[in-house]
Amino acid sequence: MSAFVRTAASSIRAATARNAVRQTAYIQRRGYADTTGDTLKLSLVLPHQSIFTSANVVQVNIAAESGDMGILANHVPTVEPLRPGVVEVIETGSGSKKWFVSSGFATVHPNNTLTINAIEGAPLEDLSPEAVRANLAEALRVVGGSASDAEKAEARIEADVYEAIQQALSK
Repeated sequence: MSAFVRTAASSIRAATARNAVRQTAYIQRRGYADTTGDTLKLSLVLPHQSIFTSANVVQVNIAAESGDMGILANHVPTVEPLRPGVVEVIETGSGSKKWFVSSGFATVHPNNTLTINAIEGAPLEDLSPEAVRANLAEALRVVGGSASDAEKAEARIEADVYEAIQQALSK
């Protein structure tokens, strides 16, 4: 093997090793967000009430259409439609609060701000399992009865929401 070929082969091996180290370092940097002192500013609003207004929180867990999400400071900006489910707000030093929302949108802004606009919402602890069961039974009765198509469609939506509330209360 000539000196030129040996040198070229050695250079190629060195370049390949450098690229492997760079790729490994890059892969090691990816992953879950580190816990930092950064907080997220949360605004959670309903049409008739502001629940949180630019409140500093550690994390917010949402029930998005694409799946459950945990949002921390420095999260990638995104807009997510919400499905009926729980919004859990983990506050700095004081535990967490859970709200049931029927639907809406969550918007993560690039400046560590999360805005949640919900159609309806209530603290999870304010919901009565007995009332949910009774209302679910009534909605299912309408769906299976002789009501108009519009009434059945409305009752199906109600039933879906009550089933989501039941699931949230059972956790």
